Amino acid sequence: MTVPIIVCGAAGRMGRALIRLVHENPASHLHGAIESPGNSALGIDAGTLAGVEALGVPVANSYAEIATPESVALDFTVPQASMDHLGIAVAKGAGIAIGTTGFDNEQQAQIDELAGKTRTVIAPNMSVGVNVLLTLVRSAAKALGDGFDPEIVEMHHRNKVDAPSGTGLALGRAVAEATGRDFEKTAVMAREGQVGARTDQEIGIMTLRGGDVIGDHSVIFAGLGERIELTHRAQSRDCLARGAVRAAIWLADRSPGAYGMADVLGL
Repeated sequence: MTVPIIVCGAAGRMGRALIRLVHENPASHLHGAIESPGNSALGIDAGTLAGVEALGVPVANSYAEIATPESVALDFTVPQASMDHLGIAVAKGAGIAIGTTGFDNEQQAQIDELAGKTRTVIAPNMSVGVNVLLTLVRSAAKALGDGFDPEIVEMHHRNKVDAPSGTGLALGRAVAEATGRDFEKTAVMAREGQVGARTDQEIGIMTLRGGDVIGDHSVIFAGLGERIELTHRAQSRDCLARGAVRAAIWLADRSPGAYGMADVLGL
C-alpha cells in the first residue's frame, strides 16, 4: 500500500519537484496538491503543473478539506502557512513534514507545543547529504575543541528572504551542542569595522546571496597551521525533495511525535 502524500505550495519550484518525485516513487502516490487562494495554478492538474503525466489531482486551496489520518503533507511554503498546516494536521491526526525556514521565536514556541501531537518531521534541510554533514560537523567540533575556530559560510539564490539560512543556523547549533556552548550567546552573524580579535567561543555565520544558487554550506574549522573544511553543495532541488519524500514515507506509520531527519536516516 502506498503512502498518500499532499504537497503544499504545489506551484512553486520545490512544490513541482515534490509532485514529480512523489509520482515517481513506488512507495507513494499524490493524494492532493495545495496552493493559496487566488493562485493562478488552482484547478490545474498537479501532474501537468509538474511536467509529468496528468494525475487526476487538481490543485486546490484547502488542506483541511483533503487531510486524512493516513495522509502525510509536505510543506515548503512560508512560516505562517506552515503554522496553519501544522494546526490542521494536528486536528485531523495527519502526518506532516515541514521544511520551511524563517520562523520567529513565537512561531517556534508554537511549533514546539504542537509538533508532538501528531506525526511530524521538522527540518531546515531535508537533503540526505546535509544531514550527514550535520553529523560530521558534530563529530569534528567535539574532537577539535577550542583549538580550532568554527566559521560557517552559506550561499543561496537572490530571492531567499531569510538570513542566515535555516541550515546555516542548524550547523551553528550543531557546533555549539558538540562543544558545550550557548549558541545564542556565541553566534556572530556578521563582522564590520573594528570588531577586535576573534574570541575562542565565537561561532561565525556568514551569509551570501546571489544568482540562482540552490544552497551551498561550508563549515571551516581553522586551527594554527591547518584547517578542515566540510562542504555540501546542492546541485538540484531534487536532493531536498528526495529527502522530503523519504521523510514522508518513513513518517507514515510512526507514532505521534516530533522527529527530525536524523531519526528518518537513523543517524
